[in-house]
Amino acid sequence: MFKYLQDSIHIANNYNYLDRLYSVYPLSTNIRRNIDPDKLSRLKQYYMDRDNLNLLKETLSLDLFPIKDSYVAYLKKVPNALELNPQTVNRISGIMYEMEWDKFVHNITEPKETNRQMSNRFSDWLINKQPFGIKPVTLDVFMSNTENAILDASDIQMKNFAKEKFNYTHNKGLDFIARFNNKYVIGEAKFLTDFGGHQNAQLSDALQTLNTNVNGAIVIAILDGIIWATTNNKMYKTITSDEYKDKYILSALLLRDFLFSL
Repeated sequence: MFKYLQDSIHIANNYNYLDRLYSVYPLSTNIRRNIDPDKLSRLKQYYMDRDNLNLLKETLSLDLFPIKDSYVAYLKKVPNALELNPQTVNRISGIMYEMEWDKFVHNITEPKETNRQMSNRFSDWLINKQPFGIKPVTLDVFMSNTENAILDASDIQMKNFAKEKFNYTHNKGLDFIARFNNKYVIGEAKFLTDFGGHQNAQLSDALQTLNTNVNGAIVIAILDGIIWATTNNKMYKTITSDEYKDKYILSALLLRDFLFSL
């Protein structure tokens, strides 16, 4: 088994893993979403006037729709769907009127789900905390010398760079590119909060990246959360299976040790 995979399991199940992980993946206080005052004013006017069509048009442009309804996605994505389906417009508008205005505002300003807050935490940790004593640098600086370095770029910029330099073919952005001791490391970071559903898809993404053949770089999967629980679950079984136990899978807490061991 890959040393740092084994060490990740050990740390997660024998030490204050969550306490230490909080430095990498802190949770923001659940601040409610901001709605532009002009937009909110229009919404209120349409709501009070019972202007079904304009209310729904404006509400569909929000990040968060105030009710759960299986028809909403279609209305968002198909041009002229609102005009062509007046009964659906009236039905959904009626439900929104029933909740009253204060509840409507409460629902459209709900905080983002905790797992959605995690997407940028890893890169924030690298850039702001600089846990390896190295300040991440732009691509121009990264390529100007051969010193140990961490790339500060968007996931798409990292993907494009990896595609050009390492023949990276996976159609997925990257969370991490570094060079240590003249060895390049690329990878994806995931915080997995639970078993099943969306979280299984997140793990699958990371493993697909891990399985991508590249030239001249080490590919790693930086995984944290419930995946390290030594219980009878599919995630843990997957990463400790014969297929993956010797691949470069590790917790973010051991990333520094791994990089300096290269």
